[in-house]
Amino acid sequence: MADAKVIPFDEDRPRRRGAGTRRVRAVPAQGPAVEAEEPVGAEPAAVKSGGADWDRRIAGGLAFLRRRVTGDYEVDEFGYDKELTDQVLMSMMRPLFDKYFRVEVKGIENIPAEGGALIVANHSGTLPLDGLMVQVAVHDHHPAQRHLRLLAADLVFMLPVVNELARKAGHTLACSEDAQRLLEAGELVGVMPEGFKGIGKPFGDRYKLQRFGRGGFVSTALRAGTPIVPCSIVGAEEIYPMVGNAKTVARLLGIPYFPITPTFPWLGPLGAVPLPTKWTIQFGEPIPTDGYPPEAAEDPMLMFNLTDEVREQIQHTLYKLLVQRRSVFF
Repeated sequence: MADAKVIPFDEDRPRRRGAGTRRVRAVPAQGPAVEAEEPVGAEPAAVKSGGADWDRRIAGGLAFLRRRVTGDYEVDEFGYDKELTDQVLMSMMRPLFDKYFRVEVKGIENIPAEGGALIVANHSGTLPLDGLMVQVAVHDHHPAQRHLRLLAADLVFMLPVVNELARKAGHTLACSEDAQRLLEAGELVGVMPEGFKGIGKPFGDRYKLQRFGRGGFVSTALRAGTPIVPCSIVGAEEIYPMVGNAKTVARLLGIPYFPITPTFPWLGPLGAVPLPTKWTIQFGEPIPTDGYPPEAAEDPMLMFNLTDEVREQIQHTLYKLLVQRRSVFF
């Protein structure tokens, strides 16, 4: 009997692939599909990339914790901790900014890319969340990711925990000396001249600017020779509609006002949750101050005129944004 010949079943198939490989078919956005080979059992490139990204995040987090524990980090003379602000505090405020209040930012190009500038904004909302949202807007939307140093009231630095967090986030006392030093150092400084009159005003006076003090912020900008950038915020007025003020309770607690809203204090801690209003923050065209002589900072009429100009620009923009707004919540 003749010897039998064994014919492999796959003899007629082309052997172009190496052992242990599989063919992957990729379909690009344009053009014909492309086939490629990769080892059998290998992870897809996307999985590898995701794993490497997580590795970097974990390594970065561990390095951050090590620096915190060993004290190997820097703070400036005001107590500002840039690393903590970028990696922790901003991350805590960002969900409020992006998801809860859904803040729309306009005119960010009016903030200079470098050098000092004074951002002057309206103030409202019963609790000063508007200042924090402006801080996130400047950092996340400006091409240079600049940091805003807010001038805060004395009460902020008298409260435990809040005091330390405010310092770490770059806030400082609302005094001309600190503001001028920051501006001359090339920092962005934020001020809300309405103060407690703004955030503590009744709901019926919403979006009506209160008095801007005696123009101290204008004098500071004139001395430093930095531009003034008006900022208008719509949406913050409705997060805690203040329908009453328990003045007796406020005096007992040593605070400027004790708000009564449709939900607080009736619902307890739940009443302290802000309403999810839709916000718009618009930065106006800067008002230059470097063209004035040094003695201009002592001219009361000039300070009054510039203060009035800033206030009118903010108020006009508020009205314009309110007309354009479709809804308080959408």
